[in-house]
Amino acid sequence: MFDKILIANRGEIALRVIRACREMGIQSVAVHSTADADAMHVRMADESVCIGPPPGTDSYLSIPAIISACEITGAQAIHPGYGFLSENANFVQVIEDHGLTFIGPSAEHIRTMGDKITAKETAKALGIPVVPGSEGGVPTLADAKRIGAEFGYPVIIKATAGGGGRGMKVATSEAEMERAFTTARAEAKAAFGNDEVYIEKYLQRPRHIEIQVFGDGKGHGVHLAERDCSLQRRHQKVFEEAPGPSISPEERARIGEICANAVAKMGYRGAGTIEFLYEDGAFYFIEMNTRLQVEHPVTEAIFGVDLVREQIRVAEGMPMSFTQDDLTINGHAIEVRINAEKLPNFAPCPGKITQYHAPGGLGVRMDSALYDGYKIPPYYDSLIGKLIVHGRDRPEALARLNRALAELIVDGIDTTLPLFHALLQEDDIHSGAYNIHWLEKWLETGVLDGLAKR
Repeated sequence: MFDKILIANRGEIALRVIRACREMGIQSVAVHSTADADAMHVRMADESVCIGPPPGTDSYLSIPAIISACEITGAQAIHPGYGFLSENANFVQVIEDHGLTFIGPSAEHIRTMGDKITAKETAKALGIPVVPGSEGGVPTLADAKRIGAEFGYPVIIKATAGGGGRGMKVATSEAEMERAFTTARAEAKAAFGNDEVYIEKYLQRPRHIEIQVFGDGKGHGVHLAERDCSLQRRHQKVFEEAPGPSISPEERARIGEICANAVAKMGYRGAGTIEFLYEDGAFYFIEMNTRLQVEHPVTEAIFGVDLVREQIRVAEGMPMSFTQDDLTINGHAIEVRINAEKLPNFAPCPGKITQYHAPGGLGVRMDSALYDGYKIPPYYDSLIGKLIVHGRDRPEALARLNRALAELIVDGIDTTLPLFHALLQEDDIHSGAYNIHWLEKWLETGVLDGLAKR
């Protein structure tokens, strides 16, 4: 059993890990930049260590500083949260070289799934359905045009080392291929230092479905059903729910079993998410995230499990506390991501919180590091909170979300709360009839223009 765990992160996810540690009787160590000296995760942890100046590159991404903090405090393990170093295979290797434990998968699994081409090849070999496309990187325009003709347009060109929507371009015809191909390569080079791209068939109206998986690293794996994360803006999720409103029990069992078997075969350790595009009853692999997801609470809500606690257990070498047969879906859960951003343009809006009141009541969870008087620094992601609701069914969860949003008070800064008030007025949200393009098309209508801050 670990005596002390260091959390290599900040904000709400750092609090989430601290809470799990406290329930397990494990001491927690918070690391922070000088900008986060007054942050809630620093206040809540048993110990804290300053690891550098405000920029993330000099603090939360500084591997030497984090390892030093471990050595100073005597922490035996590191939980990476999400973002920052959570999917950095080199970080995992350094941790293991120092005789410490990384609470997550192996460096090898992170490396394999971090490269999109290798990930796709691995998924295919494990029996996971993939999107039709190139067998690897596409070096020339001539190759790109040949693949486009083979699979039929539209196609999407993606950076091998990509993420966050960068280095991604759609070509709807051969005439558009040259522009899309050269632009995607240029963006990839600028963003990731690697201009390699690959090509896939572009689905017209897919949903974004992700399967939560968990492995013990010893050949056992389970799935915890799916989340629908189709409501996205610029490839960033804003509204997530579990189970997916469009997925039948038969489809769930089929794709879930495939994913659970895959993580078992891999010998995968800890939490992971296998992401798919879903259209007309078919699943197509996109990528695997080898970490805890921002939206993990909706899965926790419908299964009644603590995924962070489970991560810590398997990192200690213990078995999972549940089997597939123990996992039964109970009700419906929805999460909305609340950002410190000014609508309608979603411009970052750091500043001082003058009043904060979290909603409560049955089936309501608020994961946030906000407090009255807290100053949101301008250096990091604009996510300031996640509101999670759980109900006996989807209509009850939506009604609970509407009620909880009305209770939530965040004053002093602009937030994306009006977005969710407006979304809940839409019939498509209540019927579940949306796909990955729905939100951006809806925003293009100017529905948020002139909305007063709430």
